[in-house]
Amino acid sequence: MGAKRCYYEVLGVAKTATADQLKSAYRKLAMQFHPDRNADDSDAEKKFKEVGEAYEILKDDQRRAAYDRFGHAAFENGGGGRGQRGGFDFSSAFTDVFDDLFGEFMGRGRGGQGGQRAARGQDLRFDLELTLEEAFSGKDATIEVPSAQTCEVCEGSGAEAGAQPVACGTCQGHGKVRAAQGFFTIERTCPACNGAGRIIKNPCKSCGGMGRVRKERTLSVRIPKGVEDGTRMRLAGEGEAGLRGGPNGDLYIFLSIAPHAIFKREGSDLFCRVPVPFTTAALGGSIEVPTIDGGKAKVTLPEGTQTGRQFRVRHKGMPGLRGDGTGDLYVECAIETPVHLTKKQKELLRQFDAAATEANQPETHGFFARVKEFWSGAAKE
Repeated sequence: MGAKRCYYEVLGVAKTATADQLKSAYRKLAMQFHPDRNADDSDAEKKFKEVGEAYEILKDDQRRAAYDRFGHAAFENGGGGRGQRGGFDFSSAFTDVFDDLFGEFMGRGRGGQGGQRAARGQDLRFDLELTLEEAFSGKDATIEVPSAQTCEVCEGSGAEAGAQPVACGTCQGHGKVRAAQGFFTIERTCPACNGAGRIIKNPCKSCGGMGRVRKERTLSVRIPKGVEDGTRMRLAGEGEAGLRGGPNGDLYIFLSIAPHAIFKREGSDLFCRVPVPFTTAALGGSIEVPTIDGGKAKVTLPEGTQTGRQFRVRHKGMPGLRGDGTGDLYVECAIETPVHLTKKQKELLRQFDAAATEANQPETHGFFARVKEFWSGAAKE
């Protein structure tokens, strides 16, 4: 018998290859040389075993370290430690890759337990819309949540009173059955018990053997002050009931804040756009603005206030969700041009316009001065 090839050479990888690179190389070669795919090739089975032996050694950190130091001599005279096919368990190596490919489809990993025992209930989502005022002050909300609850008649067992589920005879209580196909061992959910591992001969009439019934529950929820749009609240154990005595899932409440007719919110601050008579803006004066708590705040405007100017009212915004202070209210002025003027009002405005100087309208004068310069420059070009 010829000398063994280097295991790294067999797998076609470098000595510095990672575990993922080793597995990827082995998976590719194992599929390529699998005897079921190469029935007419006598060398395929030899190569398949060689690839399996190489991967079996290199996938284990301790044995890989020994191989890197001593080579094949490290595993002579039974040094492989597995006692199968000259010290190597090829089925173990192939199972690694087979589970990688099909483990999720089968519903478990290599270390999974056979049969479906107690299972946690599903989590539920409930969407709750609040007004901005409710987000400001907090709220005690009552919600109706449809969910699967433990059957009170059978207490979740699924069997009639006095009866108990029995182990499935097809899978012997494991919930899964296996069938050998060449080098493969196919595992699938037991068709007799649907993976439960047990059979209910006398199902509960109330829940039909499911152990759960669907109904609505009424819950009281405390919404804290300062919640924001998109805030998620978790109520542990208020989701759907678990299967076969498993724990309940959780209920997640997603909060949304309805648009407000007056205020816009940015974090803990509120913004309010207030129309201001042009006379008040020109002469100066004070205006009253609403606050989110239902009160009023007085804002003093200086002479010549322009549209878009903001004034801050401290501590009249939203409370912090974690108690980190209160935001502010920002009042933005929108100077209102009067409409539906009387003859007298028009005459007064004409008189004002006739008496107006550049100092009265600096922005207008400045803008048209720049326009005149622009046109003059364009004409010279």
